[in-house]
Amino acid sequence: MADLSEIMSERRQLINLAYRMLGSLADAEDVVQETYARWYALSRQQQEAIDTPAAWLTTVASRICLDQLKSARARRERYVGEWIPEPLPEDTGIVDPADRITLDESVSMAFLVVLDSMTPAERVAFVLHDVFRYPFDEVGQIVGRSTAACRQLASSARKRVRDAQPPTTPDAARRAGVVREFKQAWEARDIKALVGLLDPETTAVADGGGLVSAAPHPIVGAEEIARYFVDLALRAPDLELVERTVNGQPGLVVQQHGELGAVIAFELAGDRITHLWAVRNPEKLRPWRSA
Repeated sequence: MADLSEIMSERRQLINLAYRMLGSLADAEDVVQETYARWYALSRQQQEAIDTPAAWLTTVASRICLDQLKSARARRERYVGEWIPEPLPEDTGIVDPADRITLDESVSMAFLVVLDSMTPAERVAFVLHDVFRYPFDEVGQIVGRSTAACRQLASSARKRVRDAQPPTTPDAARRAGVVREFKQAWEARDIKALVGLLDPETTAVADGGGLVSAAPHPIVGAEEIARYFVDLALRAPDLELVERTVNGQPGLVVQQHGELGAVIAFELAGDRITHLWAVRNPEKLRPWRSA
C-alpha cells in the first residue's frame, strides 16, 4: 500500500491540474481536498487493491472537476456581470510548496479564457492530454468516453486555442515594456498615448462579481477603453499602479488607500494590447492579499 508521503507527493500535480480545469485556485483546493477525503474513506483493503495510487487520485480529481464544470454553467447564468478566471500572483502566498501553481503558458489569462469557452468534456480531455500529456486511452478511462471520442474532443479544443491565438506574440521583455507604457500613460491620463498602445478592436472585460463596482459589459475599441481608464483615474486620483506578474505574464495591480482594488491581465499581438481582463471580485483576489 502506498505510504503517506507517496500519496501527498501528488498534491502539487493535482492542484495544477484542477486549477487549469476550473480557473479557480479556491475551487482547485476544494477538489484536491475532496480527492484526498475519498482516498482516506477507502478501507485498507480497498487502498491495497489500487495498483497506482497516483493514477487513482488523478482520475478522481478529474471527475470531480468535470462535475464542477457541468454545474458551473448554471452558476454562471446567475453570476452578476462578466466572469473572469481567478488571477494568480507569481507567489500564491501559500507556504506549502506542494500547493504552488506552476506558472507557464497554460495558465496565462488568455489561455484560461479560451479554456473557459470549451465544453466541460473538451476542457478536461484537452488539459489532460495536451497540457499534462496523458495518453488518450487513459483520458478515456478518466472521463468515461472512448479513446476516439477523446481524440475528437481534444481536436475540437485545440482548434479553439488556435483560432484565439494572436498572429504575433511579443517576447517577455517587450510585453513587460508595453504594460509599463500603459501604466505610465494611465497615470498621466494621456488618452492619445493609451490609444496608441491599444489595438483598434481591443476588448476590456471587468469582473466585480456583483460585490464591487465594475463595467457590466465588455468595452470594445481603443478610444472607448482609453477614455474609460482615464475617467477612472480622474474619479480616483489616488490610485496606485504596481507592475506585477499575473498568471506568469506582465500585468498590473491597482491599489487605493493601500487596499487592493483590481488585478489586470493583458494579451498582446505585436506591440498592441488586444485584451485586458480586470478582476475586481474580492473573492477572486484572496491569493493576492497574502502574496
